[in-house]
Amino acid sequence: MFFDNYKSHQESQIRKSLLWEYNLDQFNWTAMRTLVVQRVVERGRKNDFYAILNLYGLKGIKEAIKQITYLNARDISFVCSVFNLKREDLQCYTKQQSTVQHWES
Repeated sequence: MFFDNYKSHQESQIRKSLLWEYNLDQFNWTAMRTLVVQRVVERGRKNDFYAILNLYGLKGIKEAIKQITYLNARDISFVCSVFNLKREDLQCYTKQQSTVQHWES
């Protein structure tokens, strides 16, 4: 896996700028897991990935990724290859496929 050595990065923390609109002193990291994972996937650096792996574990991140309602095609490809997921298992991919595109020929 791309992040095999994440346990050696216990000191890594998620950058506050990824969650700028929230008060992190009162933030419920468990309830907001999907949002946190989405922000890190979309805008995170390697240390942000280490932080969520230490916070939620590999299984928790995979479950959160499956629940994300929107990711662009690049991010979908990234999470599928890095976390060994199938596109069809992602809610954002199946939702994207079922959306009717206007003016499509």
